[in-house]
Amino acid sequence: MKKSVVFLCMIISSAVLAQIPKSQKVKYSTIHQKICHNQKGFQLVLKSISSDSRCPEGVTCIWEGEVSGVVSVYKDSKLIENKILVFSMKNENENKEWFSKYLPKKQKNIKNYSVLPYPKEGVKINPSEYYVKIGYLK
Repeated sequence: MKKSVVFLCMIISSAVLAQIPKSQKVKYSTIHQKICHNQKGFQLVLKSISSDSRCPEGVTCIWEGEVSGVVSVYKDSKLIENKILVFSMKNENENKEWFSKYLPKKQKNIKNYSVLPYPKEGVKINPSEYYVKIGYLK
């Protein structure tokens, strides 16, 4: 009886441990509102944020909201494209695909992205403070 209880505990613990996913290393890159004129290859620049309807911290909202903004793509310091992006859950995969076209090869496996700073109740965000943070798997 004692052996069967120990054996049962070993099986249960091994099944539980097998379900824990391995931690993945996530690295981050940011897209700011400045262009580096001497950079070779593609460069993404956050041109502007046209609307931010996200629910501020400390407030209860009916929907989570979204952010709209213009991201510019430069190649060898020459403008290639201006793209209006809507950052919301329903556009997440589409936006990840678009970003991965222009990011370096090691950053193409995008896990998440966010527009920061996140709004807080009663605090106005200066438009020049916005940036996009992209998390990718190493």
